[in-house]
Amino acid sequence: MKKLLETVTKFPQTQVWNDSCSCNELSYAIENGAVGATTNPVIVLNVLKKELKEWEPTIEKIIADNPTFSEDEVAWEVIKSMGAKASKLLYPIFKETNGQKGRISFQTNAKFYNNAAKMVDHACELAATVENSQIKAPASKAGIEAYEEMTYRGVSINATVSFTVAQAIAVAEAVERGLKRREAEGLPIDTMHPVCTIMAGRVDDYLKNDIKAKGMLVEPEILEWAGVAVVKHAYQIYKERGYRTQLLVAAYRNPYHWLSFIGGDIVLTIPYAWQVKYNESDYEIKDYMSQPVNPDYLSKLMELEEFRKAYDEDGLKPEDFEHYGAFKATINSFLGGYDDLCKLIRGYMVK
Repeated sequence: MKKLLETVTKFPQTQVWNDSCSCNELSYAIENGAVGATTNPVIVLNVLKKELKEWEPTIEKIIADNPTFSEDEVAWEVIKSMGAKASKLLYPIFKETNGQKGRISFQTNAKFYNNAAKMVDHACELAATVENSQIKAPASKAGIEAYEEMTYRGVSINATVSFTVAQAIAVAEAVERGLKRREAEGLPIDTMHPVCTIMAGRVDDYLKNDIKAKGMLVEPEILEWAGVAVVKHAYQIYKERGYRTQLLVAAYRNPYHWLSFIGGDIVLTIPYAWQVKYNESDYEIKDYMSQPVNPDYLSKLMELEEFRKAYDEDGLKPEDFEHYGAFKATINSFLGGYDDLCKLIRGYMVK
């Protein structure tokens, strides 16, 4: 039995998702126990580049059928088409679990990260693409506002561009407000499944870059545990407070980003390349979620100001979320990926 399948077999509460909308990669993931999939602008672009011959007819048909579309409009139709195709592989799981699994995430336009109304409108548009959709939007101050309204409108959200305990709490509180508004009006919530991402590997990336820029010397192994420590702290708070949002771990960089969360009531959205590495490893599959981060490592991490911002419950205020270093690096990456996607589409339009 492959290691990821062994993970979800021994610990059904630990979900594995595929971090890609590629049907080939998703098929491999489902064979090994995956029950969901996520996308973002960079993922979509990378899948398109790898499978361009397969998607060229779709791109050309969208352009031919919509001669007045801009490259942005074509790009979003391509994104919807890719997500819709992948969603079919997950749909049986979605129906079997009454919407608690089997979803595919579409991400709202990264350019809307500072505009709650635009995020909500785009979320509703994307959610209508397929029944088993999940909608991602950045955990900025505006994003927190948007999550409540999205949830109230029946959209299962996936908060992304999220790295800190403060963001995770703000997301969960916003979802609770949205769910309570629905409940007060007698609207159903039984099929909804909100999640909040913490991009563990990008926490590590940011701290490494910050330390390098400051000329500091820190044992490298310690920095491999920063994202894990943040997730585990947020997880403890979620369980204590009974939030109805589930935490999701993204951005894999090492074995700890998988192993450390086995046994938890949590989602692990893993890129295909890391799935293969994990599946071919010889790690023992057991409950690691209940094991705390090495206290010596945590003590040394707490000496770092940027780590404390991520780890402390009140480390950041909502107005600071979009100014945290990991947020800025990631939103720029998503914006760049979206721009490159539009450039690719432009090549089919401007001939």
